[in-house]
Order: sequence, then C-alpha cells, then structure tokens
Amino acid sequence: MNSVDKNIPLERSFSDIIADYHELTKPGITLAVLASMLVGYVLGSGASFSYLIMINVLIGTYLIASGTGAHNQFIERNLDSLMKRTRNRPLAAHRISPTNGKIFSLSLIFAGLIYLVVFVNPVAAAVSFATTFIYLAIYTPMKRVSAFNIMIGAVPGALPPVGGWAATTGNISDPGMWILFAILFLWQITHVMAIAWFCKDDYAGAGYRMLPKNDISGKKTAFYAILCTVLLFPVSYALYYLKYSGMVYLVLAILLAAFYLYYTLVFAKERTSQNARKLMFASIAYLPLIWAAVFIDRLF
Repeated sequence: MNSVDKNIPLERSFSDIIADYHELTKPGITLAVLASMLVGYVLGSGASFSYLIMINVLIGTYLIASGTGAHNQFIERNLDSLMKRTRNRPLAAHRISPTNGKIFSLSLIFAGLIYLVVFVNPVAAAVSFATTFIYLAIYTPMKRVSAFNIMIGAVPGALPPVGGWAATTGNISDPGMWILFAILFLWQITHVMAIAWFCKDDYAGAGYRMLPKNDISGKKTAFYAILCTVLLFPVSYALYYLKYSGMVYLVLAILLAAFYLYYTLVFAKERTSQNARKLMFASIAYLPLIWAAVFIDRLF
C-alpha cells in the first residue's frame, strides 16, 4: 500500500490545485522575464519584426522560465519552510509533493527548450538553457556558500533580453543586447541587496549567506548598491550613444536612474529595514518603467 503524506491535504478543489501549480512557477518573476525578453526582441528585430516569431519566443520562454522557477522551489523546499517569506510556498507547505513538483518543473523546462529549438532558433534556446543552468546549478546552491551569489544570480536574471535579441538575429554578438544585459544586471544587484537587508535575519536562519550576514554595519551593502545604481547612468546612455534608442528614451532613462539613485542614497544614509523596503519598491518600479521608456521611444 502506498503511503500518504499527512502534510498534503486530502480534499482540495481543482482550482486550489491549479492555483498552487501556478504559484510554483513564480508568475511575478516569469512576467518580468517575459517583459525583459520582449525588449530585447523588439530592439533586435528592427525592420524584420515578426509577430509569429515573437509569439513563439514568448511561449518557449514562458515554459522554461516557469519551469526554472518551479524547480528552484523544488530544490529549496526544505529551506523555504524555514523562512517567513517563503514558508507558505506550495512545496514548502506540502501542498504539492516533491515528486510532482520535480516532474512538473522539469517537464516545463524541457518543453520550453524543445519549443525554442523547433520554432525559434538554437541560439535563443542555448541562451535560455544557459539561463536555467546558471540559475539552478550554480546560483541556487551558491546561496548557501558565499555572499558572491548575488553577482552570480544577476547573470541569469539579466540574460532574457539577450535571448529575445538572439531570437530575431540568431546570434549573440550585437552590442545592443549586452547593454540591455548590463542594465538588468546592475538593476538586479541593488534590488536583491535591498531585499536581503530587510530579510537578513530570515535568510540567516535558513542558512543563506547573503551579503548582509557578514556586513553588520551595512556599509558594504550600501556601497555596492550605490555603485551599481550610479553605473546605470553611463550604461543607459550607451544605448542612446550607439543609436539603439533616441532622445525620448535617454531623457526618461536618466530621470529613472536618478529616481533609483535617490532611494539608494536614502538607504545608504540610514540603513534601516524601512529604507531597504523603500529601495526595493523603487527598484520594482524602475524595471517596468525603463522598459516602457524603450518602447515609448520606439513608437516615436
């Protein structure tokens, strides 16, 4: 007779089950990945823009990004159960069994890879594979080993626009895609620093080695946050200088970088949990707005 996990509710509605599997895919992060990928696709396509390719790369990226988020939760399910902010996730709370979570996540990853190879191109698929591999095989275990994990984690987080650009060009040699990568890379480090600061006790209790754990005063955290935010100015300008975007984008990008820097400096001056939360919300606002600036500029 098969044993039954007593932690998994026996009577659950179909809609509850679907909601848990949807939550397993980290829908918020997946949406951000799709938006970033789409920016790369739109800028990279130029006059050769194709709605069919765009739809196909959206589908393939959605599958692999969803699967990556789900498999991350499968790997970290026991640690997630130790943290306040993650203990109610479907696998951590035992609403989905580990076996089902693993099958579900791997199925999405492989389906996405195959889809991109068949309906887009192998280069875009290779970028997506690299994103998933770095995130799951390097960044995820490194969070328990070294605070340097924030830098490593920013790499797969910044690759979606490269994948979108590669979907339309079939290569990864264009400087434009790497400027988008740099914007996302720098944004993400400050974003994660803010979260790690006000969740430092939660992370430490679960055994994660985020930077604040070894930075009691917060001076290192503030320094890296300011450095990355300041670097957004020249990197954002590079997109205009190399004529990938126009003056509308440049003005909006500089204003947004100044907005982001302001909250970074507020946090640096007084490194409280409240200011870290303000910085986090500023970072959440910055990303869709900078991508909107790219799209608005493209319209003009």
